[in-house]
Amino acid sequence: MTAYRIAEAAALLGVSDDTMRRWIDAGRVEAATEGGRTVVPGASLARLAVELADAPDPQRARAVSARNRLLGLVTKVTKDTVMAQVELICGPYRIVSLMSSEAADDLGLEPGVTAVASIKSTNVVVERP
Repeated sequence: MTAYRIAEAAALLGVSDDTMRRWIDAGRVEAATEGGRTVVPGASLARLAVELADAPDPQRARAVSARNRLLGLVTKVTKDTVMAQVELICGPYRIVSLMSSEAADDLGLEPGVTAVASIKSTNVVVERP
């Protein structure tokens, strides 16, 4: 059985260690002791991840087919007369988007603002570290 230490589980869900501990104490996620350390079973963590992903978000549009949405911070915008390259940091991930300069201007994208990267693809590569 795969189990994750609190810090690992928190990082996978994009929350703090303290939040993970509170969820364990509240019974929101199952925990066990392994070698004297608190761990979260992988299956229990997966259930919580699905629960968090399915939670209704009042800020989210109802008619969006993209399910892979990452909240992030815009770190760089490179524009020319036609296109813009927008870089975001979403948790531990760097996301780069290419769009029209007009779209970037309309969205007010500049370093320091928050934005949501919606990713929809028919090809997703999955690997294990």
